[in-house]
Amino acid sequence: MGSNLVRKLLSNDYNVKVFDDLSTGLQSNVSNLENCELKVSSIVDSEAIEAAVRESDHVIHLAARGSVPRSIKNPQATFEVNTLGTFNVVEAARKYTKPLIFSSSSSVYGDNLDLPKIEKTWTAPITPYAASKLSGESLVSSYGKTFHLPFLTFRFFNIFGPYQRPDHDYAAVIPKWIWKAMNDETLEVYGDGTQTRDFTSVDDVTDLILLAMKREIVHPEPINLAFGSRISLNQVIDSLRVYFPKINVEYRDLRVGDVKDSQNNPALIKNTFPNYSPRSFTIQLKKTIEWLEGNHAVITNGPDVKD
Repeated sequence: MGSNLVRKLLSNDYNVKVFDDLSTGLQSNVSNLENCELKVSSIVDSEAIEAAVRESDHVIHLAARGSVPRSIKNPQATFEVNTLGTFNVVEAARKYTKPLIFSSSSSVYGDNLDLPKIEKTWTAPITPYAASKLSGESLVSSYGKTFHLPFLTFRFFNIFGPYQRPDHDYAAVIPKWIWKAMNDETLEVYGDGTQTRDFTSVDDVTDLILLAMKREIVHPEPINLAFGSRISLNQVIDSLRVYFPKINVEYRDLRVGDVKDSQNNPALIKNTFPNYSPRSFTIQLKKTIEWLEGNHAVITNGPDVKD
């Protein structure tokens, strides 16, 4: 998300300060971009994040220690970044009165199996990652109501697209599967593949973040950023077979913390952005494949993911 958002902001004549610890991202994604300054640091460093926020006009907080399995393996590290780090960002935004856009996750719904998801329905995290994102939501909301910090929280669903690193254990499913297919490796499916996700193009996400920032949109409650699609993992594999006919798939037991289905009721997002039309899943999948194919060497020679 960060790499794509940086490019979108630069194309709209903004100067951008990138704050990233490069624990999963690639520095090459944002290097050599004019009007873009990269600060390699973590949001757990309160002094560094305060300096970055003080010199900015808007704060878009996408930083997180992602992945449900990663949070189960090391809950403390997840909370240090996603909760304490978010506190540092929110406190800096309050101190210097900077509008804040915060990225949360559909994982906060957890044990709530109702479909489609509605923002006003109950949340029930079942993993440390989900709990850490819900705590971030609470921090942002409380600062908005107590200190009148202008804020907007988006709950992201399953985002995919170019610049998403595919080559580590915690990678998102679509880039990971494309990468494995490109390298003639077996695709691993946890479950029977009938589980569904509301996959969202990173271009749609960055479009709406930019629109929200430009229009100074605020909202007292989180907004689900997904458009109501419901695509099974087996359907994703079928779409990949168009490009990789010899895909081999291995089905395994479900993992702890995985939800069966995810789908948004897009009423609120459509009401907030009434003239916006999301992109085609098929077209965006092709775009993602083309990016990964064109950057195979850069990814292969990239640094190891920091755990």
